[in-house]
Amino acid sequence: MKCLIVAMAMMALAITNSAVAASRSFEMNIQDTEITLVNNQKYHTFAFNGQVPAPLIYVDEGDDVTVVVNNLTAMNHTIHWHGLLQKNNWKMDGVPGVTQEAIKPGESFTYHFKAEPAGTLWYHCHVNTNEHVDLRGMWGPLIVRPKHPTALEKTVTADFILMLSEWDSKWADKPGFGGLPTDQPDYFTINGKAFPEVQPIRVKEGDVVRIRLIGTGDKMHSIHIHGHDFLIAFKDGQPLKSPIIADTVLIGPGERYDLIFKADNPGRWMVHDHIESHTVNGKQPMGGIMTVIEYAGIPNDPWYELGSHKFVPNFYYEDSLKKGPGFYNADVFQGKVIE
Repeated sequence: MKCLIVAMAMMALAITNSAVAASRSFEMNIQDTEITLVNNQKYHTFAFNGQVPAPLIYVDEGDDVTVVVNNLTAMNHTIHWHGLLQKNNWKMDGVPGVTQEAIKPGESFTYHFKAEPAGTLWYHCHVNTNEHVDLRGMWGPLIVRPKHPTALEKTVTADFILMLSEWDSKWADKPGFGGLPTDQPDYFTINGKAFPEVQPIRVKEGDVVRIRLIGTGDKMHSIHIHGHDFLIAFKDGQPLKSPIIADTVLIGPGERYDLIFKADNPGRWMVHDHIESHTVNGKQPMGGIMTVIEYAGIPNDPWYELGSHKFVPNFYYEDSLKKGPGFYNADVFQGKVIE
């Protein structure tokens, strides 16, 4: 009788786990795409679904995920799912010549993986990363919602993704070139746009704000938020046992930091890279990696730099993150597909 009870309990547990794990299938095209970083500075990218950043892939921990990738460019590509453990699944890790043959022009490849661990992850090409990732915008966010969120993240009411990158304009119209040790980046972006063509981070007093920083390039960035201290609560998707109170965080290539703070100081507050050479647009200062936290209810001023700009929502995938798991393209990131 005891054995029967144990067997039934194990069967119930298996059924429960199976019910929790969903099967999710997505498809993406890699396309030659022209985007505008700021002003008239255009850039030739190899974009996923014609946008930089790439579509948000938002799934639950333990989900079985299938992604079909179609290569519509003249270059070889793969996707590495940065942060996934790929247990007993190493051939899906996306490294050409190691785990798979590169996806040739005109061909497709299907990735299958289990979404674990939970946290802020990302995905990017792993062919000639010096060019394809650092200069051609081949990166996007992968968020895995945890089965058991921490007490702190349960309090979050506003969630934003900021992907940090840099660009050398001399290679802007020369696909297949660049990514050299001698490169000198002169444009710096948040989610593919440089200040002042970014969007403000809009919050309400009382919000608990989560900012997910993702370092997509090969430079360090020192992100400072005015008017607030924050908790460095997660590193590379993993919750820190002892979160650090700070107002500046240094993020390196490939790293992710989740910052959480209480919106308790109404106003307009700068968010910027404190490496000052990263706050330029070419030879012009006051650009690059900068944006503004805007509190609801603060009156506009005629001299406010972003005040005259049309607000475009979902620039930080903040609206998509509220919808739950799915695959989210975003019009705000769409470039011009090059035929």
